[in-house]
Amino acid sequence: MRVSRSGALLLLAGWVTGCAAYRLAGQVQSGRQALLTHHPEAALGYFAQAAAQDPSYVATYSLFRQGVLTYLGRSQYLTGRFAEARQSLERALVLDAQDPMARLYLGLTLARAAERDRGAKEMAVGLRGLYDWIEYTAAHRLTLGYWDPTGQIRNEIAKTLQLIEGRDFDLPTLFTNGEWVGKEIEEEIERVRREEQRFLNDRDRRLRRGVSVGVGIGF
Repeated sequence: MRVSRSGALLLLAGWVTGCAAYRLAGQVQSGRQALLTHHPEAALGYFAQAAAQDPSYVATYSLFRQGVLTYLGRSQYLTGRFAEARQSLERALVLDAQDPMARLYLGLTLARAAERDRGAKEMAVGLRGLYDWIEYTAAHRLTLGYWDPTGQIRNEIAKTLQLIEGRDFDLPTLFTNGEWVGKEIEEEIERVRREEQRFLNDRDRRLRRGVSVGVGIGF
């Protein structure tokens, strides 16, 4: 079968686009693994490359969505680059004003830059968004794995919100609590993904056993 020149160019463009998307997803996942293993400097490199390629890219793991600019801002925050973190996180919120992780880390960043009250306000918005998302996802059983089955993350969020609402809060405690929530949610994503994979593996094994039994009985 002959392929026209325009058809060949379209096929080539599709292949190049697919390769770029695959590479971008790999960079974000490598950055996440660096964050999870407490290497924010390495994570920053991966997220900076990914954001340069497509700043609107959004990663979704076990239904939890997080833009590459949010990841970039988080890694900048964790490496003490607060001015850069603020810029990245504000850009992330322009793209998605409902991104609770971007709100949380923007609040942390502002509070560290001496904007205590605005930082606490942004943190509260982000924490409420995270709490509501986990509550809804867990209550409606939207994933194969269970989100926050012990309620530990939600309990910590609730305590931190009470701390903020009291207004006479201790900043170091606020930083510790907010950073813990961000880190724990990233780790919870991995726990849910592992649980989902176990479920799928078990289902496949049951299906294979069923097919084997059916073949044995039928023939």
